[in-house]
Amino acid sequence: MIVSMTGYGRTKLTFNNKNITLELKSLNSKQADVSLRIPSYYREKESEIRESIISVMQRGKIDFAMYVELGGANVQTSINEELASHYLSMLSEICRKNNIEPGPELMVPVLHIPEVTQSNNEVLGDEEWHVLKSAIDNTLQQLQEFRIHEGNVIGADIIHRVEKILSLILEVEIFEPERILHIREKLAQQLDELQRQVQTDPGRLEQELIFYIEKLDITEEKVRLKKHCEYFLATCRGDEMAGRKLGFIAQEMGREINTLGSKANNSEIQMLVVQMKDELEKIKEQLLNVL
Repeated sequence: MIVSMTGYGRTKLTFNNKNITLELKSLNSKQADVSLRIPSYYREKESEIRESIISVMQRGKIDFAMYVELGGANVQTSINEELASHYLSMLSEICRKNNIEPGPELMVPVLHIPEVTQSNNEVLGDEEWHVLKSAIDNTLQQLQEFRIHEGNVIGADIIHRVEKILSLILEVEIFEPERILHIREKLAQQLDELQRQVQTDPGRLEQELIFYIEKLDITEEKVRLKKHCEYFLATCRGDEMAGRKLGFIAQEMGREINTLGSKANNSEIQMLVVQMKDELEKIKEQLLNVL
């Protein structure tokens, strides 16, 4: 099963005069790298939110942000004046450096920065956390659906390229009779020339010839490469999310393709090997974004 590491989810909800927006983004990464941006009011649930995200997403560079807008005349709020002044000063300095006249409108983004505006005398209740947890789960589900959809697109491309490599293996067989004839003629010429120049031991010469011919045989490489491709396709179509596993199989495919190229001794087969390498490199690029 191919699942992308790239995804996006967004949920909006209203609870007790609060407009809450949750955003979840993910990019590819070898490990689970989770970054949380949440108001201090919900900070006590940070570890629980982090665990929920990792349990679903497993790997990736993940950014989770929670934005809270307070509404209603009965909601008591306070502004962290020191922090607000700090951010306002920074924004004003940026405006001056870019020849922009700073105005009162700069306060709008400042007031949306987490911890600048805070509610007073509130404790996170079980009901609010239950609603929020449900919204987080919904956002995770959205992102996972996004990942699965994109994974289907990536998977179709990868499968097409592996099948292309399999078809190139069959094309190699077309040129094998010509390859064998060329090797035989070249070997006969070299033996003829050698026997004219030096006296040879027939038994030793026969052993060396057998060893040389075995080194040039590409049957094993073709069989192993075909098996690796078939295993790759079966893994793609299985139920497990196997991005790392597919990466290992791709490495083995690369080894067989390289050996095939080094033994080819045929320009047409070399061209087919180059095409195989090109397809494999594109597969590896896609696998960087697979869970």
